[in-house]
Amino acid sequence: MKCAIFFAAVGSLISAEAGIAQQQQQFSTEVNRVEITFTVTDRRGHSATLGRGDIEVFDDQRPQRIIDFSPESELPLRLALLIDTSNSVRDRFRFLQEAAIEFLNRSLRTGIDEAMVVSFDSSPDMALDFSFEERRLDEKIRDLRPGGATALYDAIDLAARRLAEAARVGPRHRAAIVIFSDGEDNESRLTRGQALQAAQRANAVLFAVSTREQGPEVEGDKVLQFVTSETGGIALFPFRMEDLGHSFDNVANLLRHQYNILYRPEPFVADGKFHPVEIRLKQQKGLVVRARKGYYAPAAPAPAK
Repeated sequence: MKCAIFFAAVGSLISAEAGIAQQQQQFSTEVNRVEITFTVTDRRGHSATLGRGDIEVFDDQRPQRIIDFSPESELPLRLALLIDTSNSVRDRFRFLQEAAIEFLNRSLRTGIDEAMVVSFDSSPDMALDFSFEERRLDEKIRDLRPGGATALYDAIDLAARRLAEAARVGPRHRAAIVIFSDGEDNESRLTRGQALQAAQRANAVLFAVSTREQGPEVEGDKVLQFVTSETGGIALFPFRMEDLGHSFDNVANLLRHQYNILYRPEPFVADGKFHPVEIRLKQQKGLVVRARKGYYAPAAPAPAK
């Protein structure tokens, strides 16, 4: 699910002082809109068909009036693949590489969607910036080698910032971050909350493919489940290569069958804080809504000195 704040204002800046004064005046008359992209499936993961009258949206637990509702299945995708290259995944690194390549092959539409590769051990590295070429992406993933500690949260932040930068130019895309890792982090400068905030500000849905061996749930599993659910994605826990195909098809289905709503928060509070959003189905039973849990409001302009 994507969630974005757009600001519309008119006027021109005449001088530095006039610009500050005008900014304060314009802020009170800006049109503030929240845009949310979400998916709805049945319990088996099959996409559901909805109409505008089937949903309600709540902002800070207050019902909102939906301005626009539309399917979003045709927008190009921008995928950020985060490949764990730390020592903790060394035993399953070949599995991880093949899983990432298989995901690309099933998810990218040639010449339409693009992806980048971020590897991370003790620090994140932009292994390959956005590319439409599957061959280059595959080769870069196969060239990666494991070693070092694990800075997962720093990698999420790096990918989110690059996605946010890309969103400011060119045509509109849907953004997703796909993590291939065991979910353990022992080296990041940033916290999990800071990484999640970066992803939310970039309007990116997080998915995760666990590389951990089968066994009782551990902390890394909980991390992957948390960051994905907070952004409207899912975490997968395949233990064999043959399990991946069906799981990846489910993820591709989620990315291809999305809906978009637009609304103006009432009341709108310019406090720079996170505001929870909930999308509810009015009558449809047995369906699951996957959506971002909220958005960050802009901060009010600083007063003129």
